Amino acid sequence: MFAEFKTFIARGNVLDLAVGVIIGAAFGAIVSSVADDLIMPVIGALLGGLDFSNYFIPLADVPPGTEPTLEAMKAAAVPVFAYGSFITAVIKFVILAFVIFLIVRQANRFLAKKKEEEAAAPSGPSEVELLAEIRDVLKNRP
Repeated sequence: MFAEFKTFIARGNVLDLAVGVIIGAAFGAIVSSVADDLIMPVIGALLGGLDFSNYFIPLADVPPGTEPTLEAMKAAAVPVFAYGSFITAVIKFVILAFVIFLIVRQANRFLAKKKEEEAAAPSGPSEVELLAEIRDVLKNRP
């Protein structure tokens, strides 16, 4: 079983997937920072508030003395309609999807260019042709 597991892990696909997951997690942190620290404050300022993720609608009575923040509402067990957090998550997704689109687009261009270069490069005889030539030379030897 250990040998089978070792063979499974040694496959290129598994290693590529592991690298992709690790890079994806790090990239997710960057996208979260861009959304939370750069984009959402601007959107919040344009809409009259400083922290867009704190936009919510309480769905029950708020206990007296509770701060009007999302964290305080959740700590007080007040059900809230947290549309600001949802919009922040949607914007993060759109940013991440757009960046992945740009990466895939560039990779496709690179691969297409590489295929064009390979097709344009002069190619020699195929293996079958070389073997046929060797066979013919050997037949003609005295």
